[in-house]
Amino acid sequence: MTRTPAEIVEHVRRQVSGEQSHDSFADLFAEDGVMAYRFPAPFQQEEIKGREEIRAYFDQMRGARVREKIEIQHVEAITRLTDDPDVVVAEITHRGWSTVKQDHYTFTAIAIIHLRDGEITRYDDYMNPLLLTELLGV
Repeated sequence: MTRTPAEIVEHVRRQVSGEQSHDSFADLFAEDGVMAYRFPAPFQQEEIKGREEIRAYFDQMRGARVREKIEIQHVEAITRLTDDPDVVVAEITHRGWSTVKQDHYTFTAIAIIHLRDGEITRYDDYMNPLLLTELLGV
């Protein structure tokens, strides 16, 4: 199934909000796709290569019970098209409650997403690892 850049970003927004599973996120990737954390937190791999490895990584994160540590209440995504039809920039912000900090939070990440035939070939995730570790109590 060929997806547009805007459809990809909306899918990511739904995944972050919990409306869709991480399994379906992995399905957005080409078989040889790469998920890269450009500023990885200590518990994150810098790069995860291949759709099935990406699926396994997110299964592991689900097992870490991240959703019990942050209660996501609202997620918004802004899609920024580029002059390359196979590259999109997404700005994804979620707001909620950190059960670790016992406080409200706002977390924004930028993603540069490269596509081929409607599948993600590379997803470069730029997020604040210091805030992430603080929210999760890691």
